[in-house]
Amino acid sequence: MLYGPAPEFPWLSLQGRVNYDSHMAVQDESRLRSVASRQNSLVKELRKASSQFELTKEGSIAIEGVRIVEEAIRSGLRFQAVFFSETGRVHASRLLPQIATQVECLLLPDDVFSSAVDTETPQGVAALVKVKSVRLEEILEDANENFLIVVLAGIQDPGNLGTIIRSSEAFSAGAVLLGEKTASPFNSKVVRASAGSIFRQPVIRFPLHDAIRLLKAYDFSIIASSSHKGQPLEELDLTGRVALVIGNEGGGLTAETLAQADELAAIPHSSRVESLNAGIAASILLYEAARQRRRST
Repeated sequence: MLYGPAPEFPWLSLQGRVNYDSHMAVQDESRLRSVASRQNSLVKELRKASSQFELTKEGSIAIEGVRIVEEAIRSGLRFQAVFFSETGRVHASRLLPQIATQVECLLLPDDVFSSAVDTETPQGVAALVKVKSVRLEEILEDANENFLIVVLAGIQDPGNLGTIIRSSEAFSAGAVLLGEKTASPFNSKVVRASAGSIFRQPVIRFPLHDAIRLLKAYDFSIIASSSHKGQPLEELDLTGRVALVIGNEGGGLTAETLAQADELAAIPHSSRVESLNAGIAASILLYEAARQRRRST
């Protein structure tokens, strides 16, 4: 059960409302369980998930920060546990009313909390949340005739990956596929850069060339980004079933991947700039695809 905001009682005096709010805050804070040991099982799970950027045995990822925790709540994710440092305890009255009562809520000494998260200046709030899993085949089976998907080949910078996931949600892409040598989507920097989109946008790890073959079997046009070759972006048809393939920040796409593409897309820009940041290039491609789709409908 989720606690909602304090109900409105028109006949309740101002002092009565203050007393009611204070009572609820005390009731919420009573859920906090003090844990001082770094060897606590949940603290160890948080530390492992924060450092290795992988799912826990419970299928959870580690998240940190007030805004990100609120985005997870807003996205309807299930919480395995919530952690507050002594310093971060001030956020408990704001967050706990939004979190189901059966969720474990731990209060940690500042040094124990800092040892379990990967940020240098933590806000004192972290959580283990269960992400939604989805299979590529399921998405393709349900794809409509105007489905847009993003395929990433070796995007190693977590900030770029988070930006692309955020843009893919903003411009209505149906999913993001992560090929080999792409950063983990569970990296805390990816989560922060995505501004919560990682909680809502389907993100799937899949071998790159297998993904392209499968997409072609489902009648997707494969549009690969290129810094110097290909048609100017605005001259390409980006409507219908389209997969936008974005390459590594330094080397771009391999010759083998480019050979699998139906079209190469070039973003016209000044010759004084060698290439665009991968996150920016992907966002421009996604914007143009969304613009064409709006125009066509």
